Amino acid sequence: MDFNKVIHRKNTNSMKWDATGERYGASDLWPMWVADMDFKAPEPVREAMQSVLDHGVFGYYRKPESLRQAIVDWNKKRFGRTLETGQFVFTPGVVPAINHIIQAFTEEGDGIIIQPPVYYPFYSLIQMNKRKTLRNPLKEEREGFTIDFKNLEEQMKNGAKMLLLCSPHNPIGRVWTEEELQRLTDLCETYNILVVSDEIHADLVLEGKHIPFAQAAQGKQIQTITCMAPSKTFNLASLQLSYVIFEEDSLKTKYENQLQRQFVGMDNPFSIVAAEAAYRQGEDWLEQLLEYLRGNVRYLKEFIETNMPELRVIEPEGTYLVWIDMRGLNMSASELEKWLRQEGKLALSDGHIFGEEGAGYVRINVACPRANVEEGVRRLKQAYDKI
Repeated sequence: MDFNKVIHRKNTNSMKWDATGERYGASDLWPMWVADMDFKAPEPVREAMQSVLDHGVFGYYRKPESLRQAIVDWNKKRFGRTLETGQFVFTPGVVPAINHIIQAFTEEGDGIIIQPPVYYPFYSLIQMNKRKTLRNPLKEEREGFTIDFKNLEEQMKNGAKMLLLCSPHNPIGRVWTEEELQRLTDLCETYNILVVSDEIHADLVLEGKHIPFAQAAQGKQIQTITCMAPSKTFNLASLQLSYVIFEEDSLKTKYENQLQRQFVGMDNPFSIVAAEAAYRQGEDWLEQLLEYLRGNVRYLKEFIETNMPELRVIEPEGTYLVWIDMRGLNMSASELEKWLRQEGKLALSDGHIFGEEGAGYVRINVACPRANVEEGVRRLKQAYDKI
């Protein structure tokens, strides 16, 4: 795979490239915001989808047992996790899945813990379902961002029912260590917290090793639910296929009943064959991708450190999203937004949308050809030099 090849996505109804004007008020901005990749999906995936297209009949479809087995085999090989084919439920995306989890396992007014700055739909899911947001902000220390376990325990004491764990963490890029996960499991066991682990970026580890939360919780009296998908890994987001893994049959049954009440569950032949082909034949492509992403992160970090010393790059351990501290510019959140758009001609994810703790930061997506990263930092430096 030639990841350096630039694939033009303008005028393809791309959210990243064609909705920038709607989102940021100007269509001439360089888009590095939406969390998808500017790379083609692996060739076996495209071939599998082409076979469905060539068949030409797009009637009602069902998920084959072979897809379930492909998921089981992938999790075993990549994470050492042993699953059964009947252990998970398919859903049309991780965010909808978490929405239904909240509805199935909590009541209005129940407390749900999040760890900001964190993936912003978490806030909406809690608020729209009339649950209480309990904030456990990550601690920013010299060596990076860590979990504030003292504050976490206080939130659990405040009547929390559920923890939404982002693992690896978006936007910080942390890959939680075994020690951190063990401390987390101890607290969750003590306070009887249901852990919903969003592990959609699990395959995209640049440094360290992803440990599934449910695996870390083995032997503990903890209820865990894991959300995963091939979408971030293989750039299949618009196909809307994800799956939710349960450790207890009773939880799985309750969740399935929730989906049935909402009439969720229609199958799509393109997403099914794409997911199976990705898990069966996409590993070499993924390893090449990870190496390319590491190079993009290094380039971004070195360029910024050399040319814009007031900015600080928090190097991600996982994901293709880079968290950049711009507080050294001494701008307010609104001033920073205006500067990035008007002077930098850049569309980045504003840090404050991930929570008030993210004010003064931005999130930048480097899952694109190196030339796109170079254009992004060129624009950033051009704006920087005008300060």
